[in-house]
Amino acid sequence: MKKLAVDGGRPVRDTMLNYARQWIDERDIEAVVEVLRGDWLTTGPNVEAFERAIADTTGATEAIAVNTGTAALHAAAFAAGIGPGDEVIVPPLSFVASANCVLYLGGKPVFADVDPRTLNLDPEDVREKTNSRTKAIVAVDLCGQPCDHDALRTLADEHGLVVIEDAAHSLGAVYHGRKVGTLQDLTTLSFHPVKHITTGEGGMVLTDDPDLAKRIRSFRHHGIDLDFRERSRANSWQYDVVNLGFNYRLPDINCALGMAQLERLEGWLARRREIVARYDEAFSSIEAVEIPHVIPDCQPAWHLYVIKLHLDQLRADREAIYKALRAENIGVNVHYIPIHWLSHYQQLGYARDACPQAGRAYARLITLPLYPAMSDKDADDVIEAVSKVVSAFAV
Repeated sequence: MKKLAVDGGRPVRDTMLNYARQWIDERDIEAVVEVLRGDWLTTGPNVEAFERAIADTTGATEAIAVNTGTAALHAAAFAAGIGPGDEVIVPPLSFVASANCVLYLGGKPVFADVDPRTLNLDPEDVREKTNSRTKAIVAVDLCGQPCDHDALRTLADEHGLVVIEDAAHSLGAVYHGRKVGTLQDLTTLSFHPVKHITTGEGGMVLTDDPDLAKRIRSFRHHGIDLDFRERSRANSWQYDVVNLGFNYRLPDINCALGMAQLERLEGWLARRREIVARYDEAFSSIEAVEIPHVIPDCQPAWHLYVIKLHLDQLRADREAIYKALRAENIGVNVHYIPIHWLSHYQQLGYARDACPQAGRAYARLITLPLYPAMSDKDADDVIEAVSKVVSAFAV
């Protein structure tokens, strides 16, 4: 058996393989330069063009660009009418923004537990946590696999709830023949560099409701009822502030980058699925490793590839495995620390044991590298390192 790098052996790779990274080429650079040479750096034609392109890609009627995925969640929560005293069901396994967007508006996040197979919201626990104060559900498509949206939609309709699909991980995913972006009242996207396409920083809110779209467009622009171009078309200088909004606009520079990236989305999704198939085949024969569970009739977008360790078959905990893989120059990560365990939420009084399935899963999770620019050799290095480390710690 080869000596582990963490114990002084030779690592599988000479350089670190990141868990994710952007892919920028000359087409992206040229698109940005063209905007820099033009008249509009922000609030210009590239914003509308990018919004239309995302709407066409997802099948949504309306798409509203904002400057981050967090801003998209904030805007969607605002459009949903969340305010002081409202409770919103959120998952514990997600980035903290999925819950923070409720706090921003004075609402209360209520954490429902996850399905231990998919790590997405468990609809039965959502039902348990729903009461007369519940206003909405934030349904996160963790790792790029859509939630049980049919069950959540049924529950929401029974109780008159708004569903916000946090699709930061799932652009391009398909659920029972329907594209992400058409599944719930509001859908939010992220264009951070590790996501499927990037605008540097950026986000989008999708909806089929024109009234919600109008409310979001105002919210991203200081709460003003008309933007600059609308006032110009009306030949008027007058405007009004109808809500307390924010400056969440996404500049034309970023939108031009996004449009150039979007042209390669389908190819990049296909490459992600190729790497996932390679991982699945290799890891399905390792007893101490559990590969991701995919629900029937669902095509995930595979933002992340997360394995679960069977710790009872290992002489080490997740931290030791993590450090050993990093020593092999495999840039593994962990997604995510349960939100209600974080200091701010502990200070708000959330119990650490509120979602036991999430807590148990968290102790077993490791995120492996996955992005389209990875070569087959890169993927094989990940497979070799996982096999090497897990074998060394096997009971």
